[in-house]
Amino acid sequence: MKRIITALAIAATLGAAGFGLSACAPTGSNAPMAAIDFTADTIVIDVGTPENFAAGHLAGAVNINWQGEEFMQAIGVLDKAAHYVVYCRSGNLAGQALDMMASMGFTNVQNLGSVDEAAKTTGLTVVTG
Repeated sequence: MKRIITALAIAATLGAAGFGLSACAPTGSNAPMAAIDFTADTIVIDVGTPENFAAGHLAGAVNINWQGEEFMQAIGVLDKAAHYVVYCRSGNLAGQALDMMASMGFTNVQNLGSVDEAAKTTGLTVVTG
């Protein structure tokens, strides 16, 4: 519950900053993690397109479109010390987003890979809408 509230707070913060979002430490590699340190404070970010997010995303995830013009600004307002996990439909964009976040000073970001891998790793359900 705390994780969902945190995700909604991020979506509200980013929404107030004018970004159109949907709300529903790198470990040396941006490859998907086999196991993650997933806690109630972990913030789940789907970096896919809004269309892919609507087609299926983890419950409680925040959508910040890697390919959108606002990605850098949206990520820039987040707490760099918080714990984030990122994923996308296929897993390709998640690795790119993780690299960018690390270069921006984020210290606790992990790649969950594809939405299916992310669901298996976290135990969260995939929802649509």
